[in-house]
Amino acid sequence: MILGFSIALVVFSLLLMLLVLMHKGKGGGLSDMFGGGMQSSVGGSSVAERNLDRITVVVGLVWFAIIVALGILMKLDA
Repeated sequence: MILGFSIALVVFSLLLMLLVLMHKGKGGGLSDMFGGGMQSSVGGSSVAERNLDRITVVVGLVWFAIIVALGILMKLDA
């Protein structure tokens, strides 16, 4: 069971990293270093950006739940 949660944690970690990197830079910080700060969004966020935000939040919550479950399982196993 711990092995399954560990594999799921690795998969969700990689997925979360990919989703975060897909977001547009909002200006300032590291996004300016790579040219992301030069763009200005005139019309608010599109449907795709809002969906990407929602998916990122859900994957982040699942990632957090897996970490908590792994911690509980390891504590009970010891």
